[in-house]
Amino acid sequence: MTVLTLHSEPLREEWLDAYGHLNEAYYLVPFSNATWILQEHFNIGVPYFEETGCAIYTVETHLRYLKEVRHPATMDIESMILGVEQKKIWFAHRMMVDGVECASGEFMTLHYDTRRQRVTQMPETVRAHLRSVRIEPLPDWVGRRIRPIPG
Repeated sequence: MTVLTLHSEPLREEWLDAYGHLNEAYYLVPFSNATWILQEHFNIGVPYFEETGCAIYTVETHLRYLKEVRHPATMDIESMILGVEQKKIWFAHRMMVDGVECASGEFMTLHYDTRRQRVTQMPETVRAHLRSVRIEPLPDWVGRRIRPIPG
């Protein structure tokens, strides 16, 4: 099981809601910041974009809010590669505070060529690097969906 711990950041007071805990919208901010670091780790970050015009675009996100986060706190983000295809990366982040899981985010991204304005294949070297750290077995919380309430 490969869990990457590449990003950590403090909770900012301006992210708190009227109840004094992390506002739901701001759970995504540390996950987004961790995604930038994750891209750099796999050499598909800003320098890659500047050279190739290709970027990683998020097309779907699923957040789970598991425990409130109150100030002061440091959010440690764990990242996991769940799957890789020629044009897609499926990954997840877990937000840990003092060793306790407070949230998770699951993300589907596409490799997008901004110059040609279309989804395109990632280089095989990038895919191989991503596959080499793919987590197995998948955590039981990935792949879930919100179901309608009956009646």
